[in-house]
Amino acid sequence: MFIVSSLLDIFLHLDQHLSLYMNEYGPFIYLILFIIVFCETGLVIMPFLPGDSLLFATGALAAAGSIKLLPIYLIFCLAAIAGDTVNYAIGHYLRDKVAAREKIRFIKKEYLDRTTEFFKKHGSATIILARFVPIIRTFAPFVAGVGSMPYRKFLSFNAIGGILWVSIALFAGYFFGNIPVVKDNFSIVVLGIVVVSLLPVVFTIIKNKITAKNL
Repeated sequence: MFIVSSLLDIFLHLDQHLSLYMNEYGPFIYLILFIIVFCETGLVIMPFLPGDSLLFATGALAAAGSIKLLPIYLIFCLAAIAGDTVNYAIGHYLRDKVAAREKIRFIKKEYLDRTTEFFKKHGSATIILARFVPIIRTFAPFVAGVGSMPYRKFLSFNAIGGILWVSIALFAGYFFGNIPVVKDNFSIVVLGIVVVSLLPVVFTIIKNKITAKNL
């Protein structure tokens, strides 16, 4: 329970914790942020890591002068693209097990099914659109690898999606994160970002349940 409480506190007060970590770790904070974004996009066992909210909080700190904007922008873009690339490779490696419907440890089948449905609806554009949907963002490159999506095609969508995601979330924090009303209610803003980003998943689940009942 203490661990859950601690994680929730860090999540809701990302701006405060990032400031603390920057003072404690100095330049190494860039490496830490790279690892977090890389793991959130590159490892299907870590879809719970902060994504949109972390980029937003970092952008707000960049506007305050606590962290350099251009270096962290480039680092986040590299982490996002590299993470998806590794995730694609893992999916390609495990495609036979997934095709055989074998149970893969640490990977929830329901997440794979949701992402597969997302692919059926949006096609290759899923690699871009999924960047803005938690959980789907982590599983989309994995499913692309499982489905043998041509790597060159995947890489182009991956680069566009990664740069677009980082640009929107980071610069939203940079331009709006230090507005008094946002700064004073940062926890609520973070929750709002999460809720809005999860809406597509919620709508898909509801739609699937209604469709299943009507069959």
